[in-house]
Amino acid sequence: MTRKIALITGASRGLGRNTALHLAAQGIDIIGTYHSKADEAHALVAELEQKGVRATMLQLDVSNSASFEAFAATLDDTLQRTFGRRQFDFLVNNAGIGINASFSETTEAQFDTLLNIQLKGPFFLTQRLLPLLADQGRIVNISTGLTRFALPGFAAYAAMKGAMEVLTRYQAKELGARGIRVNILAPGAIETDFGGGVVRDNDQVNGFIASNTALGRVGLPDDIGAAVAVLLGDGGSWINGQRVEVSGGMFL
Repeated sequence: MTRKIALITGASRGLGRNTALHLAAQGIDIIGTYHSKADEAHALVAELEQKGVRATMLQLDVSNSASFEAFAATLDDTLQRTFGRRQFDFLVNNAGIGINASFSETTEAQFDTLLNIQLKGPFFLTQRLLPLLADQGRIVNISTGLTRFALPGFAAYAAMKGAMEVLTRYQAKELGARGIRVNILAPGAIETDFGGGVVRDNDQVNGFIASNTALGRVGLPDDIGAAVAVLLGDGGSWINGQRVEVSGGMFL
């Protein structure tokens, strides 16, 4: 049986890396993208190959939509040369950054940076990759718990993610004719280097979040990678057009 292939943007670190490891454990081949950290990307390839799957990493700047045509051509060539396929099965739009700035102090440059990376990038990248995504495939977009609860300093970031949640429903509706399922996963606060590692490294922040989470702790990367694997596994085949929050019950 032909193995499935997942394309994960921003796979060299954080939640993208963890997702790649979880999917590889299910026997899914991995194509990851990285922005600038080539050493980390290639180290992940070696780790994934040790799990018995095929893996490769491609450079991509999701903020630069003008580069997507060339990226699609590179991906097409990689699929044929490395995997003997013309299409891939799963797309995880994970790449992103966080900018912490109050609404009153958010600059237009910060807004545009978030817009390009968190909304325009995944919108047009997914659009461009549709011919390479197999029928009956799946797309998982990444949102945030901050679209449900409001914490000062993330107005622009959460607004972009809120737009992605609306887009997800439209994608599910419009791509349903091809059997493509589209869902969006919304992590709560996770211990990673995201946002300068504040959730992981600041004991006060970590304790505040844990005390406001039903399960009494902050989320870990494994919590998110495992959840993406569920959505892309056999058990996720009838989940479509949904926002799935993975937060351990934050601010219930």
